[in-house]
Amino acid sequence: MFHIYEGFHLVDAYHQMRHKRKYHPDDSTKRAVKIIIVVLATLLLWNMPAEWYGIHNLTVIQQRVIAIFAFATLMWVLEIVSSWATSVAVIVLMLLFCTDSGILPMVNEEEVGPLLPYKGVMATFADPVIMLFIGGFVLAIAATKTGLDAQLAKVLLKPFGSKSEMVLLGFLLITGLFSMFVSNTATAAMMLTFLTPVFRQLPPEGKGRISLALSIPVAANLGGMGTPIGTPPNTIALKYLNDPEGLNLGLGFGQWMMFMFPLVIVLLLISWWLLLKMFPFTQKTIELKIDGGMKKGFQSTVVIVTFFVTVALWLLDRVTGINSYTVAMIPFMVFALTGVINKRDLEQINWSVIWMVAGGFALGYGLNKSGLAENAVESIPFAEFSPLLILILGGAICYLLSNFISNSATAALLMPILAIVCGAMGDKLDPIGGTPTVLIGVAIAASSAMILPISTPPNALAFSTNLVKQSDMSKVGIIVGIVSMTLGFGLVYLMGTLHLI
Repeated sequence: MFHIYEGFHLVDAYHQMRHKRKYHPDDSTKRAVKIIIVVLATLLLWNMPAEWYGIHNLTVIQQRVIAIFAFATLMWVLEIVSSWATSVAVIVLMLLFCTDSGILPMVNEEEVGPLLPYKGVMATFADPVIMLFIGGFVLAIAATKTGLDAQLAKVLLKPFGSKSEMVLLGFLLITGLFSMFVSNTATAAMMLTFLTPVFRQLPPEGKGRISLALSIPVAANLGGMGTPIGTPPNTIALKYLNDPEGLNLGLGFGQWMMFMFPLVIVLLLISWWLLLKMFPFTQKTIELKIDGGMKKGFQSTVVIVTFFVTVALWLLDRVTGINSYTVAMIPFMVFALTGVINKRDLEQINWSVIWMVAGGFALGYGLNKSGLAENAVESIPFAEFSPLLILILGGAICYLLSNFISNSATAALLMPILAIVCGAMGDKLDPIGGTPTVLIGVAIAASSAMILPISTPPNALAFSTNLVKQSDMSKVGIIVGIVSMTLGFGLVYLMGTLHLI
């Protein structure tokens, strides 16, 4: 979807690098071994005696859900195929072997237990959260197509002047702001393109180049925390927090931003201070020049008005009564009717992310609807676990995994499990602020993972400039990640204990 963005060459190079790393011919043996491991593990869990699980009243369908969950986990962690392809496989396997539309000999309800409704599994792709994603993608495509993003960058960066330290602050804050509403990959590509002429002004022997290059991925990763659409883990957490059959908290877009936006600003300011200390500028001033800008015409006016009206409606969802999912469809309708977007533009929607998330939702649906979650809760004494241990373990596992695999995949695996565990613990989570503290904490941990070039697309893009060493990225990533999780967990704990979420 990124060919319409500034800096597409960087995004294209990133995707080629990822593809070569994962599917290089020389790695065919290694890939074959991974496939064998996944197949054997899945078949073992699929066919082993039910009593070995130690879960009371385990049905055949529930056992198949466990096997499919393990299949998804291994496929995502080992990165044998793309994450979205694994998600499609998850949905299809569940449809064939666990639903009332499955293969007849395999889905005899008298033998395998209650079946999942096939409509429910398929409906995970049309979940309101998916509509929120699509609305966000359409808004970003329209803003880029009309030049609104470049114009905003020019206007917003101008007040920071030409002093090197202030230019760095400007790029951190504006990149963070853009990442709240636009794909962090597209934002990083665009902002790195704007920095290209700046790099040429700075002396090669100075560390200012490193500081500026690292500011983009740091800000892009942290900025995503600020809104429910900023990054997939946020939206996945929101689904389980607002699930009518689950927690049903009714957490709105504006309410999320009320406590997460200030956190992002504080983290960006800390990152600014850290980058200046670690990679100080030797040149005191920088002349900033950004090419491009807003196109003139009716469509541009429509995009500007719709963009700000949509953001206002998201922020005022408690006042208007229109939830964020419905609001996300408004720009889609307006842009379609006015011709701002056409059928070719729809092809630019990041469908791989949507399929990735839908597969995670299907796993969660299978865990709950099959009764597996309820049986597991009755068999495992989750209520005896320490609330603080659940929070720390959930955050630590998410942080470690997200440094090596997609943070969307990590959140899709952990969120349904943690939602079940937290539900089983009931009031025992009150000392740490309840279930929202754990689920939002996991979302924060996912955005805090930025140690390696492969951890996030923005990291890879910055690394591709050849201005940043992996050791420098790791140092900054570890420090920012620890600070981010410490402040983030502290904030959601405070908000939870004050009953503000």
